[in-house]
Amino acid sequence: MKPLEGITILEFSTMITAALASMMLAEQGARVIKIEPKEMGDPMRYIGARKGDISSLFAGCNRGKESLAIDLKSASGQAVIRDMIPQADVVIHNFRPGTMEAMGLGNDALMAMNPRLIYTAISGFGTEGPLRRAPAYDPIIQAHSGMAATQGTDEAPTFIRSLLCDKITAYTASQAVTSALFARERSGEGQLIDLSMLDAGLFFIFPDGFQNHALLGEDVTPGGLLIDILYDLTLTKDGGITVAAANQEMQGRMLNAIGLLHLLEDERFNSMKKLIENLATFRELIAEKCLQYTSDELLALLRDAEVPCAKCLTRDETLAQAQLEANDSIDTVNHPHLGKLRIVKAPPRFGGKRLEPSRPVPAHGEHSAEVLSSFNLSGGRINELKASGVLG
Repeated sequence: MKPLEGITILEFSTMITAALASMMLAEQGARVIKIEPKEMGDPMRYIGARKGDISSLFAGCNRGKESLAIDLKSASGQAVIRDMIPQADVVIHNFRPGTMEAMGLGNDALMAMNPRLIYTAISGFGTEGPLRRAPAYDPIIQAHSGMAATQGTDEAPTFIRSLLCDKITAYTASQAVTSALFARERSGEGQLIDLSMLDAGLFFIFPDGFQNHALLGEDVTPGGLLIDILYDLTLTKDGGITVAAANQEMQGRMLNAIGLLHLLEDERFNSMKKLIENLATFRELIAEKCLQYTSDELLALLRDAEVPCAKCLTRDETLAQAQLEANDSIDTVNHPHLGKLRIVKAPPRFGGKRLEPSRPVPAHGEHSAEVLSSFNLSGGRINELKASGVLG
């Protein structure tokens, strides 16, 4: 039995945040009904490589769900959702503040119908303030959360080329939902979860990215950032590797392995504090020595010395590495519409075992009639909704 079996989630979303959050909950056993616009569905379906109305991006955020295609702008469509609410445990959406309320599907309206409901509202910037209605995509939040400045510098910000803030928000949302479900087991009451991408992004980057902005007062001594110490590419004869010798003991093992142990006796580097102060010079000396080795030679020396190091793998090399096979991390499944599909399994193991992948990613509106029937809507009403163009 999966941990969340018996929990029913209604997802209203476009793009990543709510979709990925509810997919993680689906992988853990929840029934997730993805409620999509009748005409096109979630626009993520059509971004990047795809077959029909399912892109690889959409597949990576939406497996394990049933798709209900319905016209939420119509009174009839909104009425259907309200009829489903008494049997739902969680509503999750990532619409701008006020959108769900305008359809009569806001927190107050739905929790009046089901006081045990966990209503999860994800926004870009929050429900108050000057940016509450501003559109928010991942690079916008990277810019506002300080993530771009941390990745580069304040003067030359650099974007992380991944939908990082979207995914961070999704992980935060899924954890908040399970926490609220646990609280409900004790209190019997549902609650509103209000989560912004801005808050999730800042909370994530703050511990290491804002090290010199946390301690306040005249007596604070600024220090080097951990990210400036750890993240560096060490060039070799034929490429480069990354080395993360993060403390003085590791630095000693690294220097011994490449024949530079005498540097620790140098007054510029004989303590971690001094080494950080003179990090640029220290790295220049290391870099000169490392250019005498190939990447494989240097990796062998450092691994024998138990110094954390790695070759930066290509995407193909990443998927082929033996460690992922040992972890049983990746699977190839046969999808009814897509054919062979590579997936990454849900990371958590429960009872020491991987959770089996849930149902395939759905086609647009694939389960509309089936879902409504399971919520006790009559066949006659379902046919009327189809005939009137409300149901896809």
